[in-house]
Amino acid sequence: MHRILFIFLIAWANMSFAQDRVTFKSADSLDIVAHLYQIDPSYPYVLLFHQENYSKGEYKEIAISLLKLKYNCLAVDLRYGGLVNSVPNETAANAVTANLPRTMYDAYVDIEAAINYAYQISNKEVLVMGSSYSGALALKISKFNPKVKAVIAYSPGEFFRNKFLLQDELEGYDKPIYIAGSQVEYTYLQTISQKAPKSKTVLFQPQNSVGKHGAKSLWKSDDVSKEYWLSLLMFINNLKSVG
Repeated sequence: MHRILFIFLIAWANMSFAQDRVTFKSADSLDIVAHLYQIDPSYPYVLLFHQENYSKGEYKEIAISLLKLKYNCLAVDLRYGGLVNSVPNETAANAVTANLPRTMYDAYVDIEAAINYAYQISNKEVLVMGSSYSGALALKISKFNPKVKAVIAYSPGEFFRNKFLLQDELEGYDKPIYIAGSQVEYTYLQTISQKAPKSKTVLFQPQNSVGKHGAKSLWKSDDVSKEYWLSLLMFINNLKSVG
């Protein structure tokens, strides 16, 4: 397994890609802003959704690494968020200007719009990656969406008890799920995912340190980021092996 990680870490040396700022509309006509990282238009996409008070900047470093796996990336500003890694949340600003609802749950339609946008480019099933509240939304939205191949959720939770229970949504899930969190969150994540089909679910916590909340656990600044990356690589490689 460590050989896989080593190959992954050095593979970027000769890789070139384009990063573009793109916009598309949500169902309620909000202008959604995203960073499109593209190495080949024919490759499938990983869609990257941030945690609360963050922006597409949460994936500034992560997206570059995911390109090495022959996936294009779309890092999306959801309407509920803020500044991170010096990257502002432009969709949130647009929602203020347009006087549109901008709670965590209102980001639901932003995620749906991003899935449709990426699928239209490559006509291939997408991988959806969410962080914290967006991980919970991504799991619900993707369950029966034929455009989604698998879901990766970092530190999802019951953020939407007045709308749905994530634990119930995971029952009978029809596609592969990867759920990761810190050591502190692990017991909680076990409870949330107890109804998810065991054959389709990977649940991960780091062993050598506490870890972080959300997708920032993949940042190099996290002392166990390599553990998180190795686990994620194994999940994605397994997806490729089964087609």
